[in-house]
Amino acid sequence: MAVIKTNSEDVRVLARLMRAEAEEDGESGMLMVGNVGVNRILGNCLDFNNIRSVNDMVYQSPGGFEAPQKGYFYQRAREADIRLAKRAIAGERTWPASNALWFFRPVGDCPATWYNQQNTGRYKAHCFFTPTQGDCPAVY
Repeated sequence: MAVIKTNSEDVRVLARLMRAEAEEDGESGMLMVGNVGVNRILGNCLDFNNIRSVNDMVYQSPGGFEAPQKGYFYQRAREADIRLAKRAIAGERTWPASNALWFFRPVGDCPATWYNQQNTGRYKAHCFFTPTQGDCPAVY
């Protein structure tokens, strides 16, 4: 059962985002990007108030993802990517992105905090950051 409302186009857009942001981190890394995206829609908190749809989340500006600014994002979603997007939409969560709203690819080590949010861990190239339960209860 889906934890956010989507249609087939939303699934393809999320699949393209996941691939563009984390293909180099493999399926698990791509799924974690999906976790962050779904959490931003569920959260309705902090930088993500009124983000209610996949399009709102993917194209949020400022504060959104870098991928929509790159040509690679606009390639057709592959079936494997679509399956991963459906898993994220169904609520499958993967640590350290389980409750994360942010991630980035640093040069070097992950900082302990990023914009006052706690680092929950690193997966390959990306560090993930999670709000407190008090700041964003809907992602818990």
